[in-house]
Amino acid sequence: MTVQATQAATPRPSWASTLRVYLEPPCLRMLLLGFSAGLPLLLVLGTLSFWLREAGIDRTTIGYLSWVGLAYAFKWVWAPLVDRLPIPLLTHALGRRRSWLLLSQLAILLGLVAMSFNDPQVALTPVVWGALAVAFGSATQDIALDAFRIESAEVDRQAALAACYQTGYRLAMIWAGAGVLWLAARAQDPALAAYQHGAWHTAYLVMAASMLLGVVTVLFSPEPHKRPMPLAKNAIDWLRGALVEPFMDFVRRYRWQAVLVLALIGSYRISDVVMGIMANPFYVDMGYSKDEVAAVTKIYGVIMTLAGAFVGGALAMRFGVMRVLMLGAVLSAASNLLFAALSSRGHDLTGLIFVISADNLASGIASAAFIAYLSSLTNINYSATQYALFSSMMLLLPKFLAGYSGRYVDGFGYANFFVATALLGLPVLLLVWLTSRIKSASGP
Repeated sequence: MTVQATQAATPRPSWASTLRVYLEPPCLRMLLLGFSAGLPLLLVLGTLSFWLREAGIDRTTIGYLSWVGLAYAFKWVWAPLVDRLPIPLLTHALGRRRSWLLLSQLAILLGLVAMSFNDPQVALTPVVWGALAVAFGSATQDIALDAFRIESAEVDRQAALAACYQTGYRLAMIWAGAGVLWLAARAQDPALAAYQHGAWHTAYLVMAASMLLGVVTVLFSPEPHKRPMPLAKNAIDWLRGALVEPFMDFVRRYRWQAVLVLALIGSYRISDVVMGIMANPFYVDMGYSKDEVAAVTKIYGVIMTLAGAFVGGALAMRFGVMRVLMLGAVLSAASNLLFAALSSRGHDLTGLIFVISADNLASGIASAAFIAYLSSLTNINYSATQYALFSSMMLLLPKFLAGYSGRYVDGFGYANFFVATALLGLPVLLLVWLTSRIKSASGP
């Protein structure tokens, strides 16, 4: 029987049975675990910078503290350990994937509790150590959760699991962005000074308690099927197979062009990432309230990012990834100029809504195209490791430069800073053009 005849003989599932997959236990578990994965990110980057600025921490220090986020850029270093190393006692009780998930979630929870009990006005160092624990725990959770998701279902269920994961992740970003600001605003006494540590203490304790959703999910989830790991004769062979070979495969396929591709990966999101660290201090300095920032940038902004992602995905299918990659690079840089214009207007809520609309739409379009581009670069035999390397590499340079963002603002002001971040995107346009020519010259 031919393949065509076999496909014709296999009836397509109905829409009802197709949609019913989202009610299956693996999808519901992934929704909750996606929430657990999305919660910590803003609490150590975006929301934390708002808290610190309101506490009177100078912008230069806030910029340097953004280097906490480099944990996400280097997670590929310990990813092979999470993939293969058992945790004493815990792995025997829960299995390889669940043990690492639980350990990382507990690190996040305890880190958030530690942050909540320390006032950065009194002692900043304990807050930083708590943020580091949250960042490393979060990066480790991402590694373990990717493996857990892939091993929890067959290929035909992976798209549904990914959709549930992304839904949970985005809901958590709203909760950790808008929710924490809303909680802090409700917990503070309006009769007292604008900054009250007790309000942030309450908000971050609630965020720590929210991590229990992921902990309970892990405890009541089955361990995925164990997959045999390739045996290595010694540590050198193990490192070669886990780290060196996936990277060398990429170099062998792209040869000298690999340098150009890696340069594009390392710089594509530079305008967004460098600007983003100073966004929350900017809102505080412009006089926007917690409720205004929560509603406009954290809830409405996330919705606009999702809309941009859908638009970017559709455009990529219609016009090709490289064209939309160029469009995303242009829009991401240009939207920073809108922030420069907004900085001259003071407290302008209507202007903020307009700028956030344009910026988050641009970010969504750029993200959708960039993810598609990264996926196209991977070899299916090393897809997990190569994608982890690429996604980590895209943050390394931008996060490093972002550490100096506060110092630049203190020296030259917000308007000049936003213009400078837009100019950082100009070399990206050249790199996209060059890589598109390489792609077309070498064939699909």
